[in-house]
Amino acid sequence: MAAPPHVPEIRLHLASEAHDLWLKTEEDLEQIGLPPPFWAFAWAGGQGLARYILDNPDVVAGRRVLDFASGSGLVAIAAGLVGAADVLAADIDPWAASAIALNAAANGVAIRSTAEDQIGSAVEADVILAGDVFYDREFAAALVPWFMRLAGEGKLVLVGDPGRSYLPKERLESLAVYEVPVTRALEDSEVKKTTVWRFV
Repeated sequence: MAAPPHVPEIRLHLASEAHDLWLKTEEDLEQIGLPPPFWAFAWAGGQGLARYILDNPDVVAGRRVLDFASGSGLVAIAAGLVGAADVLAADIDPWAASAIALNAAANGVAIRSTAEDQIGSAVEADVILAGDVFYDREFAAALVPWFMRLAGEGKLVLVGDPGRSYLPKERLESLAVYEVPVTRALEDSEVKKTTVWRFV
């Protein structure tokens, strides 16, 4: 287990030897039609968003939270630690649920999880959290109208992003900026400037 550098309060089961594991699993899993193991790493957007939640507990305390594209469960765990009334971690990767359960237990929080695709669906949560989701053009094109609709319904939609290519900045308001240490094997630097945004 390890603590992500920007959120040392949280312990996660993460991959070590990141570069070799990522390359091998990405190649092997592609051959059998499974997604890469995004859940095995603490990505910069998720670390920034988790830091923001830990530092601003009133954002989620007593509220229902959906952690979208949860991966390791890092952001969901942060929400659980600061008193969210209910946390649902959603990730379509079939292995993510196991990672989320292990990580939630290691941090003493209760988190529900689902592998159902949430995009476009009605959401019961009051707060939607999404770390590092704007890395793909088609994915972003599906997310933006959904997030805009949810924000229009009065839900708080927060995104943690380290400058990914398809971030819709024109629809966002900056709330906080962090310098997040990352693994050079997975990113193009050792520190990623990461912003927490609110959909408006």
